[in-house]
Amino acid sequence: MARSVAGVLGALIAWMAIVTLGNLLLRYAWADYAAVEKAMSFTLAMMATRLALGVLASLGAGYGVAWITRGNKRLLAIVTILLVLLFIPVHYRLWNNFPLWYHFAFFASLVIATPLGAKLYRPGDAR
Repeated sequence: MARSVAGVLGALIAWMAIVTLGNLLLRYAWADYAAVEKAMSFTLAMMATRLALGVLASLGAGYGVAWITRGNKRLLAIVTILLVLLFIPVHYRLWNNFPLWYHFAFFASLVIATPLGAKLYRPGDAR
């Protein structure tokens, strides 16, 4: 039970940590990004970069839950569903800030990249 809880929480924390660190790096390295972030008036390249960062975070979350839970597919499904459910209200609030394709791509990346991240786990990986 403890491994299950740790796996789910660890995956969610990993997702947030990867996105937070990546976003801080974006702000630091890309002055134009930092200048428009508050207004959320991103260019196509900026939106694509944000989506790519989300994919990396989902891969990390998927790998994390697989690593902690030793490949438990049920817990991977729970993490994937939780990520989708957690971001529905966020994207509802941001609905008018982004084009429809952006929202679709973000949610698709959660559903696709999280399980792909779990596939990167090999049972012999160090624990």
